[in-house]
Amino acid sequence: MITPVPAARHAEGVSNDEFRAAMSRLASGVVLVTAQEPPLDPDDPRAPAGEDAGMTATAFLSVSLDPPLVLVSLREGSRMDDLLDEQPLWAVSVLSESQRHIAGRFAMKGRLSDRLLFEDIPYVRGEYTGAPLVGGALATLECRTEQRVTAGDHTLVIGRVLTARLPSAGGEPLMYFRGRYRQLG
Repeated sequence: MITPVPAARHAEGVSNDEFRAAMSRLASGVVLVTAQEPPLDPDDPRAPAGEDAGMTATAFLSVSLDPPLVLVSLREGSRMDDLLDEQPLWAVSVLSESQRHIAGRFAMKGRLSDRLLFEDIPYVRGEYTGAPLVGGALATLECRTEQRVTAGDHTLVIGRVLTARLPSAGGEPLMYFRGRYRQLG
């Protein structure tokens, strides 16, 4: 008979599974965080620009109105965490329920290159960040990193909002609840 391995417990007695199940009951909006890698050779104006990168995030929130600050939580050591450690300019597109495919595409584990992921998605480049801003998003923000805080296995990136736009007049937000994308209502 095989004895089941007990779920990993923290010193305080909460297992990873218990914590994950409890937090899955918190509905959150879904955003696409994007940034452009710095040029391969910043001293050569003819050098190719760096590639675009993007990741789906549900841990995103407003921090302050004055100054306008937002926070995104990134898995430590992820591509976006590493990129935003060297590139202070980034952007956020607040996704609508009709953009579920975009959220899923940029959340895949073992995914294709980011260049291919952006290939058929309409976007414009942010005027301050150069980062892709998804067409049809409910809102877009361009940000500059103000502070990075290590928190457990994540990095909290606090960004000053440089621009905030409402490119789409309609639509409902894409939500994440109990481990799945959902519609409001």
